[in-house]
Amino acid sequence: MSKRSQRTDTDAALFAQLDRLTTEAQDPQYNRLDREPLRTVLERINDADQTVPQAVRACLDQIEAATRLVVETWHNGGRLFYVGAGTSGRLGVLDASELPPTFGLDHRKAVGLIAGGKPTLVRSREGVEDSTSNGAAAVARAKVGTGDCLIAIAASRRTPYTLGALRAVHQRGAKTIFLVANPKPVEPDHEIADVVIPVVVGPEVVAGSTRMKAGTAQKLVLNMITTAAMVQLGKTYQNWMVDLKATSAKLRERSKRILCVTAGIDYDTASSILDQADGSVKRALVMAKRSCSTDEADRLLQEADGHVYRALGEE
Repeated sequence: MSKRSQRTDTDAALFAQLDRLTTEAQDPQYNRLDREPLRTVLERINDADQTVPQAVRACLDQIEAATRLVVETWHNGGRLFYVGAGTSGRLGVLDASELPPTFGLDHRKAVGLIAGGKPTLVRSREGVEDSTSNGAAAVARAKVGTGDCLIAIAASRRTPYTLGALRAVHQRGAKTIFLVANPKPVEPDHEIADVVIPVVVGPEVVAGSTRMKAGTAQKLVLNMITTAAMVQLGKTYQNWMVDLKATSAKLRERSKRILCVTAGIDYDTASSILDQADGSVKRALVMAKRSCSTDEADRLLQEADGHVYRALGEE
């Protein structure tokens, strides 16, 4: 068989795969999109976006199971990895990068891997998603191990780079989560995950453009998983972020405001206690409400497994 015929066979197989995907389908209600007034186009996109939260809610059981895996991983000292290509990869990197400043998570505990590496964060290189071996190599370089967890993200549920990483991580004994936007795998034997989250948002307003509803769903689910995990691990008090890293003027003032509101103290007192606590809002909050030293606050927090309300003796 010639190289040309081999390539044709491969292309035909891919064509057939895409033809079966919900995310590649055309919704007939949008088949005059290109000739509609601007306001109508915007209304159609907005109407479509409103269906995404309901699709996410239908997957709460799977999202809860995934979150428990992430909580267990972080509680036991493991790392959370995200892997994807294109929009999916960028959303994974985004989620990983936002956790350290918001919740004080060590940046090494949340790592985003994207097909094509860092350059593809700012400039799309679609062809880099086509290699399963590159996905496997990426998780090997990251030394993903048995105590870690991977969230693989692929709207199509078939991206070779992502599936290669998913299978390699499964073989390494790590926990695996697969966030997708199609109801069924293209090739069942290629997909191995402890939890699959199939947020089926249906055809896109622009057929195949999964940066739209599918991407919105992915962002919502990632927000839910990691935010809920951080809450479960004691990174909040009430609904305040008390393990934030005050690395900017805004975050320094936010730290003081959290203390003022939750401990009922004035601005100058909050500033003074924060200085004594080396900028730790969690430590400062216990010091303010228990009228104790930094050492005592640390002891109480350690005994409470990092949960402020427990350190304060609250129910």
